[in-house]
Amino acid sequence: MTTPAGLGARVSSQLRRTPPLVAAMAVLGVGLVLSSAILVKGLRRANDTITVTGASTERIRSDHVDWSVSVALAGPSQPASYQALQPAVQQTMAFLTSQGLPAAQIQRDAVRSEREDQRDPRTNELRSTTWTTRQEIRVSSADVELVRKVAAAAGVLIGQGVPLTINPPAFTYTKLAEKRVDMLAKATRDASERARAIAREAGSAIGPITNADTGTFQLTAPNSTDVGNSGSYDTTTVDKDITAVMAVTFRVR
Repeated sequence: MTTPAGLGARVSSQLRRTPPLVAAMAVLGVGLVLSSAILVKGLRRANDTITVTGASTERIRSDHVDWSVSVALAGPSQPASYQALQPAVQQTMAFLTSQGLPAAQIQRDAVRSEREDQRDPRTNELRSTTWTTRQEIRVSSADVELVRKVAAAAGVLIGQGVPLTINPPAFTYTKLAEKRVDMLAKATRDASERARAIAREAGSAIGPITNADTGTFQLTAPNSTDVGNSGSYDTTTVDKDITAVMAVTFRVR
């Protein structure tokens, strides 16, 4: 096989017997051959890696819950609205403690009052004024199962005449930072196994990692297919699936 150097020498010897235009084309052709050889060599070096996506999924259980209810009552004046609210708040507090929730885990937010004026649409004359006073009661606890049960039973207060708004509990996992490290390590191992399988089929082997990109974390309801481009964090279920993704680039040998 003729080397690029030999090819250049042979062409040079022929240039003396070649018309000027043909000679110029021949020189250009030699340059293209040499450039192509260098380009191909460079491409082979650049493609000497493989990037594989690895994933790790694990079922976890929430270890904290935040839950709240809101009591609201209306009256013709601000004092009347506030006075009417107090028995409903006390009844709600008594229910929560009777269900086994410690008083230290129950917090009452500041009372809020809102005024609403009813006016004649034609004359803008004030017809009546209604004041609505409300108070939020919050529960923050590590006893996830107890709060879940109390939240499910709180509807009985509405049946007893308490003007209550019941919000859904928010279940979270407080050790997520530590869990991320473990999940990323498992996702990297998964990517390594996938890369070995691909390289083995090609008759090659993988070398050291040259780059690793962390993907998004997904915390979803068990067996859910709902994911977000920037990650997701489901708080509606006690049990959740956590998924970590890693894109890992390996050197190929």
